Amino acid sequence: MKRPLVLAILLLLAVGAALGAAMGWLYPRPLADAAWQGYAEAEYVRIGPPLQGLLTAVPVKAGDQVVEGQLLFAQDDAADRAALDGAVANVAEAEARLANLQLPGRDPEIAQAEANLADTRAAAVRAARDLERAEALVRTHVVSVQQRDLARADALSAAAREQAAASALVLKQATLGRVQEIAAQTAALAGARAQRAQAEWRLAQRRMAAPAAGLIADIFARPGETPNAGAAVVSLLPPGNMLVRFFVPEPALPGLRPGQRVGIGCDACPANLTGTISFISPRAEYTPPVIYSEVTRSKLVYQVEARPASPEVMVLKPGQPVTIRLLP
Repeated sequence: MKRPLVLAILLLLAVGAALGAAMGWLYPRPLADAAWQGYAEAEYVRIGPPLQGLLTAVPVKAGDQVVEGQLLFAQDDAADRAALDGAVANVAEAEARLANLQLPGRDPEIAQAEANLADTRAAAVRAARDLERAEALVRTHVVSVQQRDLARADALSAAAREQAAASALVLKQATLGRVQEIAAQTAALAGARAQRAQAEWRLAQRRMAAPAAGLIADIFARPGETPNAGAAVVSLLPPGNMLVRFFVPEPALPGLRPGQRVGIGCDACPANLTGTISFISPRAEYTPPVIYSEVTRSKLVYQVEARPASPEVMVLKPGQPVTIRLLP
């Protein structure tokens, strides 16, 4: 074969390869056929006591499956129970004081005041009639002016005693405490109830229950230890906290969006294990450290997260390699 012919063939092959690469760049492989590598990840819930205290029980161990509301650990609550008992007693005392201030006088005292009012009212009526007769007789000189003035004074005195008896009855019927005293005791009762609520909350925090069903991943403290407030005692992994992370090349990024379904494959995964894309990173990463150019743009990758939705999600183990495919 002549040399020019060989050169022509080589030139044609090079042009064909370049055109193939260009066509592959312009028309990449459909996303439905693409597969990306990733790994399983877990978002653990680390549960600790809100208050410092001595651990008395940790009835769970690593690997246990727990249900929502199941006891995870308990602390010594003797001091909190005593504080609650004292708060309950303070509330009862404050309620009794307020009720006493709001009560009127005793029934016998009110009855006596009513009888006194009736007696003085009758005396006032009699004195008023005596005054009327004296006023009429003084004109005929049957009664002297001095006697009329005396009847007038008796009538005024009887009216004053009636008014005093009426005021005494009102006082007996009113509450024992003044308005200011009742208001102060009402505020004291509110404070006592707030202290009781705080004591109830502190006592409730000594027993920590699982906020959701899941797997006990780790135990960080044992009975007899005194963890600080907020320090984790138990690590819980709810099924909904499993996810997969994978990386897609920059050319495939426009075809992905949150909410898309993906298939998840691994050595132990069931065939129907699927997930939903929940996060696409806005920041690009390089697979190797290279200088960016139009030629190396395919080396840009973006982190994507998907949440498995299948009931068999717990077959995934944190760090386990997975293969992700976009579902139609």
